Amino acid sequence: MAEHLNIQELEQVVVRFSGDSGDGMQLAGNIFSTVSATVGNGISTFPDYPADIRAPQGSLTGVSGFQVHIGAGQVYTPGDKCDVLVAMNAAALKTQYRYAKPDATIIIDTDAFGPNDLKKAQFESEDYLGEMGIDPDRVIQCPLTQMVKDCLADTGMDNKTILKCRNMFALGLVCWLFDRDLSLVANFLKEKFAKKPQIAENNIKVVQAGYDYGHNTHSSAVNVRRIETKNKVPGRYMDITGNKATAYGFIAAAEKAGLKLYLGSYPITPATDVLHELSKHKSLGVKTVQCEDEISGAASALGASFAGALAVTSTSGPGICLKSEAMNLAVIMELPLVVLDVQRGGPATGLPTKSEQTDLLQVLFGRNGESPMPVLAATSPADCFDAAYQACKIALEHMTPVALLTDAYIANGSGAFKLPEMDKLDSINPPYVPEELKEKWTPYMRAENGTRYWAVPGRKGFTHILGGLEKDSKTGAISTNPENHDLMTRLRQQKIANIQVPDLEVGGDADNADLLIVGFGSTYGHLHAAMDELRAKGYKVAQAQFKYLNPLPKNTADVMKKYKKVVVAEQNMGQLAAYLRMKVDNFTPYQFNQVKGQPFVVEELVNAFEEILKK
Repeated sequence: MAEHLNIQELEQVVVRFSGDSGDGMQLAGNIFSTVSATVGNGISTFPDYPADIRAPQGSLTGVSGFQVHIGAGQVYTPGDKCDVLVAMNAAALKTQYRYAKPDATIIIDTDAFGPNDLKKAQFESEDYLGEMGIDPDRVIQCPLTQMVKDCLADTGMDNKTILKCRNMFALGLVCWLFDRDLSLVANFLKEKFAKKPQIAENNIKVVQAGYDYGHNTHSSAVNVRRIETKNKVPGRYMDITGNKATAYGFIAAAEKAGLKLYLGSYPITPATDVLHELSKHKSLGVKTVQCEDEISGAASALGASFAGALAVTSTSGPGICLKSEAMNLAVIMELPLVVLDVQRGGPATGLPTKSEQTDLLQVLFGRNGESPMPVLAATSPADCFDAAYQACKIALEHMTPVALLTDAYIANGSGAFKLPEMDKLDSINPPYVPEELKEKWTPYMRAENGTRYWAVPGRKGFTHILGGLEKDSKTGAISTNPENHDLMTRLRQQKIANIQVPDLEVGGDADNADLLIVGFGSTYGHLHAAMDELRAKGYKVAQAQFKYLNPLPKNTADVMKKYKKVVVAEQNMGQLAAYLRMKVDNFTPYQFNQVKGQPFVVEELVNAFEEILKK
């Protein structure tokens, strides 16, 4: 390092890349987070992009962002505000500066701040820094576009292709700021562009140029930061998105159960990446079908389940509405099916690229008749693997459809993921009908735990028919008998109630908290960070996060009633709070509800919870 530089050792840092949707901010952010995870840092990412296919270049509505939080140890959120902001044009600076800390380092491409750029971004003068109240000493003003053109002038690339490499220069500069090994970046690019080695080499050249620019700059805004890794746990790690982890969880479950995996799906943001990922793994026996609509996606999966496969259908909230009839059919037929709901903002098409938790009551109750289904909610990008695996285990072992909730925040976000060992994963044992019941078996004959036996078509002596009309519990024939329908309804309900799920764990001041923070699914990290900040202030605070929502953990009522004050925080208008009031007698929690399409802000949570503690 240059001797004049001040090298800071940090516990954590937040970096935000921002620019036009075509500027490659998601790629730059992904590479930087992958490199950080590779060296053992804790990471949490948040891609934040518009729903427009391609907004006008330089417009305020077309800005795409990618925020990554890197820590020496575990990190729980992508961070409220960033320490370093990369703004590739005037519109990015205008819209993203609000996410920067007051002392943040800002990197801008001065070539993208011309008169026309400033006009598009609705600046009123050429003094854009002064207009926004930004201290120039905190800004690295780099003629980035021109430097990329100079770097690639002898490659024979056309101007349009050269400009696509601007993100790599910014990445190189950020890698220098955080003392990252460029060989890791080079390896990533060589793998990504394996079929286009010249493209890979050109991008590596630009990354190096950005790194060198930082090394030689004398800007007062520059302080090199190092984030050392603490408490490394041996193992193989990767930076993984929630959608990819979900896909891997499905594959692992199929392998463990000895079944073929079938996905019937219709593309929908933000769930489509699961279809894309699974389609790459035909070598593992995975079958994917992009169906003509949501209904056929669910119906084809149910057919695959009847045929003996591990069947999955994936969608977001609008698709759950359409799949509900097939989900109901799976309930009455008692066939295993996993329904993945990657939640997004609603109602209707709502906010396609934003995140909410507004589908909870829909997956719990959004079907006709008494139609109980297990419901799980993943708590982080990495936890999507386990949640998907456990959803498959429950579906297969209890012959039931299962709803798995993730959302846009954890589906597109990423974290460091320790690759599991297959022999250490829970066993999966479907209740196949015993051979001794041959010629005696009927479709709704049950095992001791109330689960219907599974007879895969093709087994001699186990021919049967299933359907959507109520069946006699003994013969499997269509029945309208009132007592039989009451019995079958109760058997289906009891089968779900019999599912054993882990107890609800309480973290923090579990024994003597004055406030219990309760949430479900993807809000875990933000609520955990809020708890940590409140405890640092001297408050007694605990946290309980639901992953299993139906059936609820058996200790739910005991936990909810143990504490003086309980606040249920969720990204909807109070669905979990209402559900808990239904399930727990005389339970009236405080509520914190936001429906902004964005993750919680830890500072806002701390302020709100502190007010409750003071009451």
